[in-house]
Amino acid sequence: MPVNSTADSEPSSAETSDGATLPINECFYSLQGEGTLAGVPSVFVRTSGCNLRCWFCDSYHTSWEPTHGQLGIDDVVAEVESHEEADHVVLTGGEPLIHEQSVDLLERLDELGYHTTVETNGTVYRDAPIDLASISPKLASSTPTETRDPKGDGEWAERHDERRIDIDTLADLVDAYDSQLKFVVTGEDDLPEIENLLDRVRNATSTTVRDSAVLLMPEGVTREQLDVSRNAVAELAMEYGYRYTPRLHVDLWNDAPGT
Repeated sequence: MPVNSTADSEPSSAETSDGATLPINECFYSLQGEGTLAGVPSVFVRTSGCNLRCWFCDSYHTSWEPTHGQLGIDDVVAEVESHEEADHVVLTGGEPLIHEQSVDLLERLDELGYHTTVETNGTVYRDAPIDLASISPKLASSTPTETRDPKGDGEWAERHDERRIDIDTLADLVDAYDSQLKFVVTGEDDLPEIENLLDRVRNATSTTVRDSAVLLMPEGVTREQLDVSRNAVAELAMEYGYRYTPRLHVDLWNDAPGT
C-alpha cells in the first residue's frame, strides 16, 4: 500500500458482509519517532481519511489525496501479529478516530495484550481501550491558506480553520486517557496560541495537564527541514518549560516511506 482508492474525510461506519473493515493506507514495523515513547519498537497501522487538511501534513496520501485498501479487522490484526518483536501498536492516520471501526481494532488489540497509542488531532472522541492518546491540536499556522496549500487553491482553509480546535473533545480525551499534547511548531509565533489553548483545556478538564505532558515538535518531514527548525524549537521548549520531542524517524531514515 497505498493503493488507488479513496477514503472518506468524515466520520464513517463502513462495514462489509464479512464484518468491520478499515481503510488502511499502510502497516509497517519501525521505531516510534515522536513523543514520550520515542525509540520504542512499534507496529504502525495507518488509516486513510482525515477531517482536517494541514498544509504540512506528513501523510499526504491519507488526507489531501487519500488512498487505501479496505481491510477487515482480522487482516489488520494478523499483520500486527506477524511482527513478533513488537508489543506496541500505533494507530495513526490521517485521523483514525473518524472511523468507528477503529474502536473494534483497538478492542481486539487490547484483548491480545498490546499497548496502543492513538495519534489524533483531538477533534473526535471515541470510547475505546487506548493506552496513550497522543493528541496533536492543530494551530492556526497549520491552516492551508492559498499561499501554502499543496493544491494551490485554498479551498480547505475555512473548513480546516473552523474544525481544527474543539475544546470539549480535547477535554474528553484528556480526562479519559493517559495523554500527551503534541504541538507541531512552525516558529516562535506559535507559542502564545499554545499557551492560550493550554489554559482553555486546563479550565475544561478535571485532569491536571502537566507541562511535562506538553511536547513541542519541530515542523519538517526531511532532515534538511529539521536542520533549520529543531534547535529553535528546543530553545522554545526550555524557555517555556515544556518538553521537546524529536522526529526520530526523520533523523534516522529521512522521508523514506514505511518508517
